[in-house]
Amino acid sequence: MNTKLYLDELVEQYENEEFIKDDPIQFIHRFKNKNDIEIAAFIASMFAYGKREAFIKKLNILFAKMNEQPLNFILSYTKENHILDDFDYRFSVGVDIAQIILILKELYSSGETLETLFKHGYEQTHSIKGMLQCVIDYFYARVELPVTKGFYHLLPNPAKNSACKRLNMFLRWMVREGGVDLGLWKFVDKSELIIPLDVHVAKVSRSLGLLTRKQNDYQAAIELTNKLREFCPKDPVKYDFAMFGYGVNN
Repeated sequence: MNTKLYLDELVEQYENEEFIKDDPIQFIHRFKNKNDIEIAAFIASMFAYGKREAFIKKLNILFAKMNEQPLNFILSYTKENHILDDFDYRFSVGVDIAQIILILKELYSSGETLETLFKHGYEQTHSIKGMLQCVIDYFYARVELPVTKGFYHLLPNPAKNSACKRLNMFLRWMVREGGVDLGLWKFVDKSELIIPLDVHVAKVSRSLGLLTRKQNDYQAAIELTNKLREFCPKDPVKYDFAMFGYGVNN
């Protein structure tokens, strides 16, 4: 089997609008305003773990609590607001997402955005991992509420060798352009992106002989991305669609 040809065919098959309706990226396609899109993407990506049906159901509840207005919600949110008290998903509870909302409020109220935050991290480090570390450090440094371990699960620390699957997926959404990904951020090239590595992608990659590392950590994500870069140097993470398609087909 020609692995590159097979994967390219899967990308062609799955990178289209039909993909959107069953994927967490559906939430960012609800919005037109760039700030709403960024915030919705960041929040949706954080909760994108576990069973797809379960986290999409929870995200629908969360966005309903926001009145489908992410930017307005975070800007008007206060510590005295209890609308998130009863919200939970697996490891995370209301106080964890409330703290993230308050940090986002501070960011956007200052005239900055998630794009400027990530861009600053990239300009400081000139690497994807360094950029993610700067962003995570920004959030960790602003914790004031009595958050649980669920807060840190939503925002994993690259320094602990996490594969950072959800953060890399968020970057795919924001940096790549196409019928599915929006490509709104131009400060980093899609050729530098890292594959969003989860258990499914790792299993598929090993079955195709693309990944040898046994741990599903950041080094594994780098190893797989470097292999996919041999197939398409300009856009290696497009094969995220192929991994999904392979799982569907098999």
